[in-house]
Amino acid sequence: MPNDAKLLLIDRDQAAALLTPDAVMAAVRDSFLLHASREGHVFPVVREFLPDGAVFGIKSGGAASDKLLGFKAAGFWPANRSHGADAHQATIMLFDQATGRPQCLIDGNAITTARTAAAGALGLLSLARRDSARLHVFGTGVQAAAHIDYALRALPSLKSVRYTASDGRRVAELETQFAGRCDIAPAAPDAIALADIVITATPARAPLFETRDIQPGTHINAVGADTQGKRELPEGLLPLARIWADDLTQSRTIGELQWAPDTQAAELGVLLANGMHARSHALASDITIFDMTGLALQDLTVARMLMQRALENGTGTSIGWPW
Repeated sequence: MPNDAKLLLIDRDQAAALLTPDAVMAAVRDSFLLHASREGHVFPVVREFLPDGAVFGIKSGGAASDKLLGFKAAGFWPANRSHGADAHQATIMLFDQATGRPQCLIDGNAITTARTAAAGALGLLSLARRDSARLHVFGTGVQAAAHIDYALRALPSLKSVRYTASDGRRVAELETQFAGRCDIAPAAPDAIALADIVITATPARAPLFETRDIQPGTHINAVGADTQGKRELPEGLLPLARIWADDLTQSRTIGELQWAPDTQAAELGVLLANGMHARSHALASDITIFDMTGLALQDLTVARMLMQRALENGTGTSIGWPW
């Protein structure tokens, strides 16, 4: 009955504890399939600039066939770092599609990190050469580390990881995190030319490298461009590559494709739905790019999985929410 309705609250630590890579990968794959079938919908993205360099956004969507509805309110507050806190903040709300009543409120930071890395891993499985052995990562933060983790899980052929920090420093904690799983070290100036896979996971607003640095056959996961004005890839690279996006409308508005919106591209979900590997239908020498802007459906399918796990094992706090 309405007066007996409950709202489940899942905090940061509880959410992180419930997330496992295999479950996240499965949930994110589901989101791509919902999107490809057009049973799932992503609604227009809200992205607003706030004082002191902060950015606030809302990604929302749903799937009637899956009784899925919700949103993520998230953004970037650089001043948080002065307090020792994460600059990225996210909160996810799931709703009962039939009534509009809220079902679950979840801290979204861990979900955002995991679902983005899982989407990147699905991109690697679909687009990168299967013999890829060398990974070059731009960025050394939480998101970059998650992408390294999921990439190593997805492609056992990866043996070497080179990273480029924004200030060029060595990041001992990142190397310690992956010691024993790969050969990891700071990148030499010419390291990108040796990479089979490049992942860009930064807040950059200018290219991180030059077009001539990318060799034939390289795959790029472009993660950082998710707002108008952000970019990581150099001018002239997109027309040379075969490009996939999570959502073409979003990518042409806030992703790398905003800089070349007329460039031909396709959506990754179609590849996944058809069980295809892009290299099977292209030249091994093709440069491929996955333009990742992040789908609301990814947040929602992972949040739903997490909510179900929480209900099964009694995690979280259930409070009365009558209506």
